[in-house]
Amino acid sequence: MRYLPHTDSDRQTMLESMGVKQMMDLFTDIPSEFHTQLGSLDLPEALSEAGIVKKFTKAAEKNRHAGNTRCFLGGGTYHHFVPAVVDYVISRGEFLTAYTPYQPEIAQGTLQALFEYQTMMARLTGMEVSNASMYEAATATAEAALMARRVTRKTRTVIAGSVNPRYRSVTGNYLSRLEGDYVEVPVGRKNGKFGTDLSQVIAAIDDKTACAIVQYPDFYGSVYDLAPLREACDANKCLMVVAFSDVSAFGLIESPGAYGADIAVGSGQALGIPMAFGGPHLGIFTCKQKYVRQMPGRVCGVTTDADGKRGFVLTLSTREQHIRREKATSNICSNQGLMCTAAATYMALMGDAGLETVANHSAAALDLLVSKLPSGVVAADGAHYNETVLTFASSEMRDAFIQEARKQDIFAGIPLETIEKGAEQIDGNRHLLVATTEMIEEDDINDYIAAMEVTL
Repeated sequence: MRYLPHTDSDRQTMLESMGVKQMMDLFTDIPSEFHTQLGSLDLPEALSEAGIVKKFTKAAEKNRHAGNTRCFLGGGTYHHFVPAVVDYVISRGEFLTAYTPYQPEIAQGTLQALFEYQTMMARLTGMEVSNASMYEAATATAEAALMARRVTRKTRTVIAGSVNPRYRSVTGNYLSRLEGDYVEVPVGRKNGKFGTDLSQVIAAIDDKTACAIVQYPDFYGSVYDLAPLREACDANKCLMVVAFSDVSAFGLIESPGAYGADIAVGSGQALGIPMAFGGPHLGIFTCKQKYVRQMPGRVCGVTTDADGKRGFVLTLSTREQHIRREKATSNICSNQGLMCTAAATYMALMGDAGLETVANHSAAALDLLVSKLPSGVVAADGAHYNETVLTFASSEMRDAFIQEARKQDIFAGIPLETIEKGAEQIDGNRHLLVATTEMIEEDDINDYIAAMEVTL
């Protein structure tokens, strides 16, 4: 009873205030046959604290996770290596806070970390300005659509069907109560192949369009030329929004800024943040300098104090908590400051060369996997970064492979129909979304292929 602070007198007082005499009176709505009688549970004897730790540690070892298996899962969350220094830095008392600070006079270290994060993120994405992050990629994509409406004063949003289904769902929900059209272009699946067909996106853009949203690399890992989209956006005076799921890609391929993106948004989970059952993660939001006052979230800046010393402050906070409601860009708040700090620590540690190494290894692992595929399994055509779709001869063959891989402690991939609505209507449940990162070695790929060959 040491964990229960209430005394018998406390409990009696509470019961009287509720107008009942005893504890069981609170459960009269439950039929008596479902009541558990005192002493009827067959519970083992209590253990010491050390015994409890031992018991549950042993039970936890039965769990299979990315740390003790080979993980080929992607779809927006990726198993990248997190250096020990990242956890060490964000666990220090100076940084261990979940929120962006308001008082610059007592939060200089955190504000500087966020300022450095913004600088490095702008460099990595090739954009001019970054905010101090958002919650995750889906809401960042939705906020980009809202921002484009404010900038262009137009109400039509065009989004490619090859954008992550979660991003599309959240963006559609955001816009569902606003005037104007929300158009999802049915691209990404053509003759059983997977990837973005920009011609269909471009065809959907008109002079009423506020923005065109594509993903690069797209949901299927496909890499393609964004230059035609830039031309179409210029011709129709709309903004070009580029989303992404694995920001490490820009250590190898052209950045959104290099293609002239007006807004680039996506996930920063790959930068020193574990998958952690889907969160907390990191939403990246970057744009061109001329649109900065329409950007949601917060921007940290550098200035000098009355003594001429360098200091850090929140330069822009365009939410209704800080400014007049009618002038606010959004009521969304910055992401947990701790996730920003983790990403900043990771990028500072890795540097340009480290990020390039991660990207090269991730891409090379996928190339090796595809090169070893046996007959009966086909990878999607075209250039890909670290993710692609494998198509099997039948759904039975695919499912048998997934089960065999699990026996070998391999998470083989994501059945496409479980994450993308309508995928099963293409030609049956034969498709598997597969991703590789720097955590995948040649031996892992050999075991993957061996499990596949067993079931073909």
